[in-house]
Amino acid sequence: MLKIKKRLWPLFAVLSVLVSGCSTTSKHTETVSADPPQNTSHGPLKKHTNWKKNHLTQLSLQDLNLSVLDDDSAVAPQTVDVWQRIRDGYGLSEYHSLQPETQNRLTWFVNNPEYVDKVVERARPYLFHIVDALDRRNMPLEIALLPIVESGYQPFALSSGQAAGIWQFIPATGRVFGLEQNWWYDGRRDVIQSTTAALDYLQKLHNDFNDWELAIAAYNAGEGTVGRAIKKNQEAGLPTDFWSLELPAETTAYIPKLLALAHLVKQPAHYDLTLSPINNEPYLSVINVGSQIDLSLAADLAEITLDELYLLNPGFNRWATAPQGPHNLVLPSTKVSAFKTALSGLSDEDLLRWKRHEVKPGESLSTIASQHQTTVPELKKANKLTSNFLRAGAHLLIPISTAQADEAEANAINNRRLQQGKKLNYSVKAGDTWWNIAKAYTVDVFELTQWNDKTPSDVLHSGQQLVIWQPKQTQSKLKTINYTIRNGDSLWTISRKFNVTVDKVKEWNGLSDRTLLQPGQKLTLYVDPTLQISHS
Repeated sequence: MLKIKKRLWPLFAVLSVLVSGCSTTSKHTETVSADPPQNTSHGPLKKHTNWKKNHLTQLSLQDLNLSVLDDDSAVAPQTVDVWQRIRDGYGLSEYHSLQPETQNRLTWFVNNPEYVDKVVERARPYLFHIVDALDRRNMPLEIALLPIVESGYQPFALSSGQAAGIWQFIPATGRVFGLEQNWWYDGRRDVIQSTTAALDYLQKLHNDFNDWELAIAAYNAGEGTVGRAIKKNQEAGLPTDFWSLELPAETTAYIPKLLALAHLVKQPAHYDLTLSPINNEPYLSVINVGSQIDLSLAADLAEITLDELYLLNPGFNRWATAPQGPHNLVLPSTKVSAFKTALSGLSDEDLLRWKRHEVKPGESLSTIASQHQTTVPELKKANKLTSNFLRAGAHLLIPISTAQADEAEANAINNRRLQQGKKLNYSVKAGDTWWNIAKAYTVDVFELTQWNDKTPSDVLHSGQQLVIWQPKQTQSKLKTINYTIRNGDSLWTISRKFNVTVDKVKEWNGLSDRTLLQPGQKLTLYVDPTLQISHS
């Protein structure tokens, strides 16, 4: 029997890798987070042949047999803490004699232990999975710390350049590496799928540059930017390592941040810091439900809160998994048994609730779809319609969320059960519709009309007074973006880009109709990451 020893961790790479595709677009302009901050290399990576693009089909990482015998035919001891496993797998350089920039970043982290504690807690559910994926690919395990630099390990992080998720993929690069982005789902925020895509991209960059620091720099700045900097130094007879290149300021700080974090993790006691222990075992399991499921129902079946379900499954934009998939759910490993048992007693029809809707005069498929948080194609498919024509008095079957059906408290974005928070009195303005008012206040159209004893087909009149309940959870979902105006920008293009209204942009920034925008001017925006769908 073949005996293999790999670092101190007894793993065999059962999921092998073949990297393909590329992106020449830098994904960053301004990374946004609720928090501040943000020449040795491994040899060439082995090319494997059994890898499939969507290889995450296992029910649980625990279902895989990853144990390998060492040279003495004894099972190697398992590392009990993820932090030690990361230290054992370091593969980058510059830990003994720190560059001044790295030392400066290290000083900041040491002086801000509360920030370190915060990102460690955010990383806790995901860290084992990411470390394990890196280890199986024989990549430097410091890369598990890269999401701290990218996003502070916030799965709903969003930058002004529309980079999303813990790995901060822009829409185009995400699509290149297989991350679906649609009305129902954004794979850039899916921690499992985006980790696969990020490691694919990093391996591709390492194959291009044969240096991990350059590969990581290119992940931030784009391979074109790093390639041009290397060529410039080559022509000038200068070294071409990361520290010798002329790169954008953000990238120049990017590697030092990562190395400072790695240095801190390597010897936290030296800096009077304690890293909260994280067990070196799977916290998460991936379940393929096989069909569309109401996420509120899924949370109930798994015996967890809806908030926890969304935290583990941040890729979902709506109240259910996408009709055409993916139908994978990420659950705490300790909850899998209860979920499977409860799920086994249900049919596919039980996984969604259906409403019988009578078409009213003037209604269209698009208005009905918008009212019920679904799409026109899904309505047509469910009702076997071949055209968009509707006859008043006809009946449609409409999939609706469990929470909406039972409590009429579904949020249009993610079906969170809302608690009524602040009551607002709104005066209708000329041109207002139920939909733009609901969108401006991040509430559901159906709820908005119910609060006011109306229906979405009722006409609004200028000066009419409406009641709006601002949910307590709304503010926690919104991300603050400091946007720098570029040539060609207008309030309309900016509001369209971030899926907010022009009036809101003006209100947030004290702008009038006569205000002229200037390149370089800063705007503050409050956006919902789940509504950031690329218009390109």
